[in-house]
Amino acid sequence: MMNRIDAHQHFWKFDPIRDSLIDDSMQKIQRDFLPKDLFPLLQQNQFSGCVAVQASQSEEETNFLVDLAAKNEFIKGIVGWVDLRNQNIEERLIYFSNHKKIKGFRHVVQGEPDDFMLRKDFQNGIAALKQFNYTYDILIFHHQLPAAIHLVNQFPDQSFVVDHIAKPDIKSGDILSWKKGISTIAKAENVMCKISGMVTEANWQSWKPNDLKPYLDVVFENFSVDNLMFGSDWPVCNVASDYTEVVKTLEDYIAQFSVQDQNKIWYENAQSFYKL
Repeated sequence: MMNRIDAHQHFWKFDPIRDSLIDDSMQKIQRDFLPKDLFPLLQQNQFSGCVAVQASQSEEETNFLVDLAAKNEFIKGIVGWVDLRNQNIEERLIYFSNHKKIKGFRHVVQGEPDDFMLRKDFQNGIAALKQFNYTYDILIFHHQLPAAIHLVNQFPDQSFVVDHIAKPDIKSGDILSWKKGISTIAKAENVMCKISGMVTEANWQSWKPNDLKPYLDVVFENFSVDNLMFGSDWPVCNVASDYTEVVKTLEDYIAQFSVQDQNKIWYENAQSFYKL
């Protein structure tokens, strides 16, 4: 039986004002999701641990995840939030470096203008991550890939991972511009990719595994098995699926690969990237 790490999931205590993006179309996730809710799902699907990723943009969020990780050993790592544009960014990173389970940071760039990652203040924050060996999770929509490509090439010594395969528009079937961006960013040696967040870019009510296959094909054609990791994106995935179905969809797709390669995708790559 293979060991597995879920490299991307979230916890929250639902706040309708702070979490206004979780609107009435997402009623299934308009509630609290905490470690006690995730742990049985991890066990059922042979996962030994997870990486908890920020959902809201505040240092309080990062501290919330630190507190959960201190009380739950199966939370192996944290991708927190810090204001990378802050002039005192190094001071904030020194503060967070006291918490060993914090492995990296993320900003919800998908909600920002397309040139956000090119701005000097943001790049100043990215430049500060390396001295603390922090990773950076790139959360973007597919049309923001050109800026992401520029970013990863500008910081070749920084470790990056693309969340949710850069959110292609699976629902519409549009693939060409995203495919071009993926083939380019995959060439960068400092970039990995999370196979995550796909079901929520498809049609929530009617998606089938075959809808995801062309996008998985592109990811696997461009990224080597040494640069891919699985993330459930739980509980967000619940609006279109459930934990076990998301896992099974990838299980079925990578059944064609050797056990060694499957183990990289399920476990070794996340373990190595986040230094779990």
